[in-house]
Amino acid sequence: MPESDNLPQLLMNPVFIQGAAKPEQFPNDDVKEVAFAGRSNVGKSSAINALANRKKLARTSKVPGRTQQINFFTLTETARLVDLPGYGFAQVPLAVKKSWQQTIHDYLAKRSNLVVLVLLMDIRHPMTDLDVQMLNWAFDSNLPTQILLTKADKLKSSKVRSAQLGVERELREKYEGADHLFAVEPFSSLNGLGVKVLRKQMCEWLD
Repeated sequence: MPESDNLPQLLMNPVFIQGAAKPEQFPNDDVKEVAFAGRSNVGKSSAINALANRKKLARTSKVPGRTQQINFFTLTETARLVDLPGYGFAQVPLAVKKSWQQTIHDYLAKRSNLVVLVLLMDIRHPMTDLDVQMLNWAFDSNLPTQILLTKADKLKSSKVRSAQLGVERELREKYEGADHLFAVEPFSSLNGLGVKVLRKQMCEWLD
């Protein structure tokens, strides 16, 4: 895990406060939130842990889909990090998946606290149908979205750059005029690529 080199004050003491399985359980306040979303095996929990330089802030598991609710973490009195349930491979009944999907949709579409979505995609398999569905929700909601291309340590640097350019090109083609909404960054919780950049962005988003 990356070292705490100049860890921003914002990320010094994140604390889990509650999980929510349905919208009425969301915190009822005006605290700004940055939400993390991605496929069940994309490395979302590892990315959150690397961001805060904590080993077990967000629970990681070899079993995809372990996170089965929206988890809220307090950063400061005015800032919060939100971990959305992973989508895709969870071994749960279809009815449960549909319930998660509706809860995530309600959060993304209606949550006034939400200022930025961080959408994680495996750099080797980006822009899956489910990823595009998340992007569609963000686009329809005019929600700024930072895409992290995770597991970048699995590719050579030239391939990393090529993958980033490919995703950026596809975004321009799918969402004309939405350059202000979407940004793309390679990321690795293993070697620290993109961690400092994300920490800086978190401070800007939640300042």
